[in-house]
Amino acid sequence: MNRALPHPALHATHGGIWIADADGSVAGIGRGAAIARAAETPVILLNAPLVGQRLGYPELSGLDLLELFAFVHPARFAVPTPKGIADALELEPPADDAAAAPFLRIAAETLLGVLETNWPEREGAWASAQALYRLRWPWAPLIADRLQRPERDERWLFSRLPEWEEAPPRSQPRPVRIAEEAAIDRLAELAGGGAEMREGQRAYAAAATRAFAPRRADGAPEMLLAEAGTGIGKTLGYLAPASLWAREADGAVWISTYTKALQRQLDRETQRIYPDAADRRQKVVVRKGRENYLCLLNLEDALQGGFAGRAAILAQLAARWAAYTRDGDMVGGDLPGWLPTLFRRAGATALTDRRGECVYAGCPHYRRCFIERASRASQGADLVIANHALVMVNTARGREAGQAPARIVFDEGHHLFDAADSTFAAALTGQETIELRRWIVGPEGKSRGRRRGLSARLMDVASYDEAGAAALDAAVEAARLLPGDDWLRRIGEGSPYGPLEALLAAVRGAVYARATAQDAGYGLETEMAELDGAIVDAAAPAVEALELLLRPLVALGRRLEAVLEDAPDWLDGQARARVEGAIGGLSWRTQTIAAWIALAARIGGPADPDFVDWLAVDRIDGREFDIGLHRRWLDPTRPLAEAVLKPAHGVLVTSATLRGCEDWPAAEARTGAMHLPQQAAHFEAESPFDYANASEVLIVTDIKRGDIASLAGAYARLIEAAEGGTLGLFTAIQRLKAVHARIADRLARAGLPLYAQHVDPMDTGTLVDIFRDDPHASLLGTDALRDGVDVPGRSLRLVVMEGVPWPRPTVLHAARRVAGGGTRHDDRVVRARLAQAFGRLIRRQGDSGKFVLLSAATPSRLLNAFPAGVPIRRVALSDAVAAVRGLSTAAALRHHGADAAAREGTA
Repeated sequence: MNRALPHPALHATHGGIWIADADGSVAGIGRGAAIARAAETPVILLNAPLVGQRLGYPELSGLDLLELFAFVHPARFAVPTPKGIADALELEPPADDAAAAPFLRIAAETLLGVLETNWPEREGAWASAQALYRLRWPWAPLIADRLQRPERDERWLFSRLPEWEEAPPRSQPRPVRIAEEAAIDRLAELAGGGAEMREGQRAYAAAATRAFAPRRADGAPEMLLAEAGTGIGKTLGYLAPASLWAREADGAVWISTYTKALQRQLDRETQRIYPDAADRRQKVVVRKGRENYLCLLNLEDALQGGFAGRAAILAQLAARWAAYTRDGDMVGGDLPGWLPTLFRRAGATALTDRRGECVYAGCPHYRRCFIERASRASQGADLVIANHALVMVNTARGREAGQAPARIVFDEGHHLFDAADSTFAAALTGQETIELRRWIVGPEGKSRGRRRGLSARLMDVASYDEAGAAALDAAVEAARLLPGDDWLRRIGEGSPYGPLEALLAAVRGAVYARATAQDAGYGLETEMAELDGAIVDAAAPAVEALELLLRPLVALGRRLEAVLEDAPDWLDGQARARVEGAIGGLSWRTQTIAAWIALAARIGGPADPDFVDWLAVDRIDGREFDIGLHRRWLDPTRPLAEAVLKPAHGVLVTSATLRGCEDWPAAEARTGAMHLPQQAAHFEAESPFDYANASEVLIVTDIKRGDIASLAGAYARLIEAAEGGTLGLFTAIQRLKAVHARIADRLARAGLPLYAQHVDPMDTGTLVDIFRDDPHASLLGTDALRDGVDVPGRSLRLVVMEGVPWPRPTVLHAARRVAGGGTRHDDRVVRARLAQAFGRLIRRQGDSGKFVLLSAATPSRLLNAFPAGVPIRRVALSDAVAAVRGLSTAAALRHHGADAAAREGTA
């Protein structure tokens, strides 16, 4: 049988388009010819959405190599570039873009060849391939030609997944005290015998023991604020005493981060503590919010016809992944970040539990549920790696009784204020209310989703408890007054339905009445002050409708608690778990509704000095997608201190920029420590890096503000001078897109790939992976890249900011600006952002680079954001380009020398 691939391969970049035919010929072709070839015959390509975007043909499809990789090697990492695929398959990477086209054929043949072997992920492949064949997946015929049917039926998806088991409650941790010397010895053990012990890291580990001392008074945790400069090694510094305390006290330490990148890094670091994989699975658990995990019931729905077309293919590939994943984490876990983006729509979000519709023990996959498994595993773990939002939500809402963390390490602690700001916010908006309606009533209209409204989930309880049934019926009836499908259209047409839609329509009217011409195209907002007319008239009926809903939900929660206390015969373990889940859901839903009532009742009344309230119409490119009322705490660290810090026994808050270039009282204010009855301890260790010799700040003085052509030209020249390796940061998405459109082709012709957030159809994590993997690539982005990118080495040698990152002039910012001292508040925010951006540049010993700020009017008072001793010069663009070109040459020489030394050492 002839197994040679008959299909051509197409490779497109900003620098050109190449096609490799089956006869071995390779040719550069034009855009029109490429589209014609792709339309007439299936072509092999890599990342169809990206190639389609570059061809100007968004619906391009074909034999996407990434889809084949995801089928053959589910839950395996690969950077989605020709070089990345070559590395993953242990092939020789293509030398240039022209060679990439024939390489795609070689990679495809290699992957298809794996199917004829007994490879590790073989089990379940044949059954999955049959389903994909019926869905007319382009790769299916080629797979069927090579993959033999197994001699006997294999385990598939749900039967492969292990079941979790109930465990007895964990005892209260023993009161132990970790000696500083013991923490230092543990640090040396984790670092390894040949590692250099840095004095700053030793001092840090010793100081961190403070957070693990026995608490002396209720509501007064042992708290340490620790600022440790980049390169100190703070991760191992706090893992040393944390792991000691967990072992000796038999308790869990929750390590909380702000970014998924640091969660992954922490997970890797714990291999030093628990080198045995089986032991590590028991001792270390990564926890995220429910919306991050695959819901097996949603997946089953999708596989049984809930998805159609391309989305159905995604469901099958997700099922392949689910059978091999470590923990079911779809966002930042071992699901390739590029896989959902191949299908151009947010199909993957339909596979997670985003609406709080979980039926808990009523689910046939409950015992295999990834979320439940992680939750239970964390009860017996030593180290739980979570994120700030999850720690705050779980503690504040009491979602998981008995799991409130007693010992918490908040890494990336400079983000505690922002995390608390989001967690303790209230938003009475159309999107939020329609989600609540669906949670209670269930999907309506023509939705194909399973009816998982509250009444469906509690049907058996309602049949047993008459008062509970009455409360449930009343809640469902009251929920029908909430906004439903097509609410935005009705409001836009001036025909809102029900009191809540009428209120949102009045909000929209008030916001547009106060809008100015400069707001065109962007979201609109206005302070909740001096309101009258329609919006005041609409507020009272809306409050009444919300109260009408709140009362039966509260009553239902009480009836469910009574059912648990006086358990009927049918209330077995699974039914009890389902009722407990419903009680937990009702608890935080009723808290949310109570916050909405307070917010709506505020209309026309006096302001509460503790809160900032405003009205908003959220828009993207002028298109409305939400309307509503918003409330934030003026100081969100107050509820943080009450709900999270005071119940804890010990808290360590750490960051490289914790103080934000200010004194310790500023750090105490931003972390909630100032609201505790006991003074927090402080620790400081400066970075060991020689910033004065390894870096330089250049402020370019001849780029006119608002001149996109000049801005784009500056970026192009600087990236060319650095020969790639550039992280470009923007304060506005529109300027980012405009600059990218002007320079991407020019740079590609010079062999310098350029990627961008909000432009390339890939998630941020994948873009960073590509950037890290190619020292000639550059990446443009916004806030998410300013403080969540860890790219050590030559791949990042230049950071360019388009301007001073001033705070956006929102209603919330204006209120905090007044409370925070006016200009001093703005300066504090800007210094923190500049310090975070500069922190991307030097990540390890031997790194060097330039930081370029394209803003002539940068105030000198802000420049203390950069490390002491860093040279700062105000120069013309030509001088900046010359300085960057010198950096690139020196970096290349150092890189070459390091490679030579490594080869010599190996020899």
